[in-house]
Amino acid sequence: MRRRPLPLVLAGLLTVLLAYPIAALIGGALPTNRGWQAPEQGVTLFIESNGIHTGLVLPKVAAGVDWRPIFPATDLRDPRYGAYDHVSIGWGDRDFYLNTPTWADLKLSTVTAAALGSSRTMLHVDHLPHPAADGSVRRLVVRPAEYRRLAAYVRASLADGGERRHGYFGYDAFYEARGRYSALRTCNGWVGDALRFAGIRIGAWTPLPLTVMWWFPRHK
Repeated sequence: MRRRPLPLVLAGLLTVLLAYPIAALIGGALPTNRGWQAPEQGVTLFIESNGIHTGLVLPKVAAGVDWRPIFPATDLRDPRYGAYDHVSIGWGDRDFYLNTPTWADLKLSTVTAAALGSSRTMLHVDHLPHPAADGSVRRLVVRPAEYRRLAAYVRASLADGGERRHGYFGYDAFYEARGRYSALRTCNGWVGDALRFAGIRIGAWTPLPLTVMWWFPRHK
């Protein structure tokens, strides 16, 4: 079997690495649910980002949705945090979540394995007080029906009867999830998919945090 010369292999890898962010920016800029506009009144939620990962910050009780029995305080290392009125929910690769409690623990092998694809995924849920909108947290108002659709998407991502684990701190926990993680469907892509399913205006493909956050301007 004839082997490809190493320079051609490296050139191919470089092309993929360069094409990915370009494709991500294009996909993130193509709007879906074009006619959607935020209502003046409705359910207030938040989109958060740490620069790499985005998540949904949702009120525990709103529009007929109650997250308290789904993500109970008893799942926390310190159940007192269950008194907070919001949950932050993110989705991602199981090994990445469990083996990277801090960015100092990040390993190239973990990133590579997640990018290539994993069917073992988890929801990471933090119990939080009402957040303040700032550069890393964007406020979003949606209609009650839109919030219920968003909640239904999140709920469908949870594996019923699956693994539950304490999180990094006293106020967070991990839950076994459904779905396959890869470079094509990242944690940020999951957030975009959830918002798109709810009928909210968002990019067609949102694998990067930037491609999620730029749809929701800062509120002064």
